[in-house]
Amino acid sequence: MEVIVSPAYNLSVEELDLLEGCLNKDRLKQKRLYYKYCDAMFTLAYRILNNHDEANDVLQDAFIQVFQKINQFKRHSSLGAWIKTIVIRTAIRHFKNLQLFDTYQQEKHDSVHINSQEIDGKILEKVILSLPDGYRTIFILAEVEGYKHREIAEILNISEGTSKSQLFNAKKILKEKLKNEYL
Repeated sequence: MEVIVSPAYNLSVEELDLLEGCLNKDRLKQKRLYYKYCDAMFTLAYRILNNHDEANDVLQDAFIQVFQKINQFKRHSSLGAWIKTIVIRTAIRHFKNLQLFDTYQQEKHDSVHINSQEIDGKILEKVILSLPDGYRTIFILAEVEGYKHREIAEILNISEGTSKSQLFNAKKILKEKLKNEYL
């Protein structure tokens, strides 16, 4: 059996510098890495948790993991993508620890499409954040972050069918709320 190894991702000079500094536990490089990614990663955690304080906790926990596990970064993606994966997994674990994640019954449905031509980004963000926790998490991972249902199922330890069903229901709720409240 032949082992296939994926080629290393070409990191930018800045990422290589930050990676090398973090591997050497250089506090200034760690600080620069943190500030380079903290805003985007906070936004991601907030979208999953819908709570500023919880998102801040997740951000801190995730970056502690980043600095502790930086030697495990295999360069199969950008440094930012690797950090994003850690933030998502940390947010999901945090979410489950708070016992806020509800599992919904698996149902088969056709897809629902949302016409967003007349919808302002702030309105859409507000409506997304108003979704029930489980629906919002699946929606963010699938529609905002671009994860496949197989990946979401693995991250959340649910079936692909549950992921698909929750995404369908999230879109259905979003469509109704947008139709009733904003269109």
